[in-house]
Amino acid sequence: MTALLEFKQKLKGLYAQYEIYLLPLLKFILAAVYFTWINTNMGYMRALDNMFVVLILSLICCILPSGMMVFTGFALMIGHSYALGIEVAGFMLVLILFMMILFLRFSNGKNMVLIFAPLAFGFDLPALLPVGCGLLSSAVSALPAAGGVIIYYFVRFIRVQSQALMGTDLDIMGKITLLADGLMKNGEMWLNVIAFVVVVLAVNLIRTRMMDYAWRIAIIAGGVLYIVIMLAGSMSIGVEVSMVSLIIYTVVAVLIGIILEFFVFGGDYTRTERLEYEDDDYYYYVKAVPKALVATSERSIKKINGEADREERRTSEKTADYTSSLFQNEPKSEKRSAKRKPVQEEASVVEKADIDDIDFEKKLEESLKDL
Repeated sequence: MTALLEFKQKLKGLYAQYEIYLLPLLKFILAAVYFTWINTNMGYMRALDNMFVVLILSLICCILPSGMMVFTGFALMIGHSYALGIEVAGFMLVLILFMMILFLRFSNGKNMVLIFAPLAFGFDLPALLPVGCGLLSSAVSALPAAGGVIIYYFVRFIRVQSQALMGTDLDIMGKITLLADGLMKNGEMWLNVIAFVVVVLAVNLIRTRMMDYAWRIAIIAGGVLYIVIMLAGSMSIGVEVSMVSLIIYTVVAVLIGIILEFFVFGGDYTRTERLEYEDDDYYYYVKAVPKALVATSERSIKKINGEADREERRTSEKTADYTSSLFQNEPKSEKRSAKRKPVQEEASVVEKADIDDIDFEKKLEESLKDL
């Protein structure tokens, strides 16, 4: 567990250090995957079904606000629908405008969820989206989640009926009727819409409670609730649902949700504190759950050079000089001093004799004569 906590802290520190580069990169990857999904499932207009176009649009979206990615995806869908017919493009435009006017304008900051909904179905993990929205977002995210489900099933219906929509057997009203029936009479779509909305609201409600381990309880409850709603709806509406795959993919989504809880929340409920205090107007009851953290030690590696260390040791060591007077007997030193004294006395005698031989008066007379 300690190793996981250290890895979590290092990962957060790395993201905080390079956030200015990582955030546009993540937006670029998300946009590229989303636009590729649109081209793969629609791809009727060859001018748009091009990897170069996907890369250019992803590059533009990574430097613009996140909402631009949603509108770019809508534009791609309308363009591919226009290749099938102007009626299909018009119906797609009306559907998008209806969703934007009806409920997407109330969830302006959460509309990125609409992008993740088709991708969750594409990776066969639909339960992961409502559980993740309930954990990381507010209850308002249920609206774009429902819109994402509608977009996914409508795109899938267009792909199935593409031959009929491109043919000449149906007139304008026939095509519009076919599209309206495919949208309104799609029981599986409406069942998923109900399941997504209910699971998002339930997970967010449980997650915000003051009970211990509220996040984990919310994740498990959301997975169980999703399975129950899908099974009950399949029996009541008559929609075919594979029970084995539903349970397996929901369990995988719950496990991913627990991993998400560890990296995003990671509260240590063993050290929970409950505080009570008051002021002039209110009583306050506070529950404080500390984060699970571990002290990470910064390791520094010092390279030791054996040659330099050996030289420093040699210079710092004091070597004994056995020729010095310390290791000689005292009489020997006295003899040396005795030898030096006569030499010094002789030098002083010679200097005195030289001074006495100089005739200062004679030198003075000679200098006066020269003048």
